Amino acid sequence: MSANNDTIGKTVTVTVLLCVICSVVVSAAAVILKPKQVANKDLDRKSNILAAAGLMEQGKSVDELFAQITTKVVDMETGKFTDAVDGATFDIQKAAKDPELSVVLDRADDKASIKRQPKYMPVYIVEGANGDMDKVILPVHGYGLWSTLYGFLALEEDLNTVVGLGFYSHAETPGLGGEVDNPMWKSSWPGKKVYADDMMSPEIGLIKGKVVSSTPNADYKIDGLSGATLTANGVTNLVQFWMGKNGYAPFLANLRAGGA
Repeated sequence: MSANNDTIGKTVTVTVLLCVICSVVVSAAAVILKPKQVANKDLDRKSNILAAAGLMEQGKSVDELFAQITTKVVDMETGKFTDAVDGATFDIQKAAKDPELSVVLDRADDKASIKRQPKYMPVYIVEGANGDMDKVILPVHGYGLWSTLYGFLALEEDLNTVVGLGFYSHAETPGLGGEVDNPMWKSSWPGKKVYADDMMSPEIGLIKGKVVSSTPNADYKIDGLSGATLTANGVTNLVQFWMGKNGYAPFLANLRAGGA
């Protein structure tokens, strides 16, 4: 009589062996691919920074273009540069979850609905031909309708005129809040002003509908997002938070005074 190969013990043994083999393959693949994943993430970060600053050029690599940018780190409490962390590798999303690297925001101050704010933020400086600052690119983030939007806001050398805004991560509704990725909407940002008289209180924000010449304070207003009021409010809130007194305003004031 032939042996029965369909015993429970043999079935369990085969199942366990398959699980072990699959685990080894997946783990090996993860280890092998990790350097490539890290490199791709860094390339994507650099691409989004360049895009926000209007520095992308046909025929040049991202790394070649990024060579004109200097990465620095700002201590958000003092508004001054610091060497406390490495700006090239500092992850603001991880830092916001680390009590050692972030602070809890009071509800009254948390206009961007981020709950915790990193103690340090990387910033990106573009130098002109004479070595002076030509542009500064600032990471910004805040909650929209369904998700936290992460992006970069670039300013001209006057630290008040917008060069561009772009988001690299969000989960807003395609066709509605997802229109933050629409090039036509993003084209309404360049040339807008952040501050009026008080350089600590940003005036910039989205309105309902289109900005036209007769729109009050048109220099500080951005086209709204049709059918996406909560996302639009979120964008206004996050930009005003990061450009305000609890965000980059003290740092920008130090830059203007030459004391950063």
